Amino acid sequence: MDVRAELTEFLSGATGDRIGPDEDYFARGLVNSLFALELVTFVERRFGLAVEVEDLDLDHFRTINRLTDFVHMKTAA
Repeated sequence: MDVRAELTEFLSGATGDRIGPDEDYFARGLVNSLFALELVTFVERRFGLAVEVEDLDLDHFRTINRLTDFVHMKTAA
């Protein structure tokens, strides 16, 4: 499973824009807080993990690389 590639595909499709691995799509205004919920739901369903309340730190979700690290951390636990 190539987490980074799947996240890139999902985010590019959702935003209609190419997103680099370290690009903050929230800061660029490509997504909003409502999309953050959609992103959490996608991550939970696609990678079979539970995002707990204490995990809801926007820093985990700001970039593809950070989100990839978060998924790896959660799936390794």
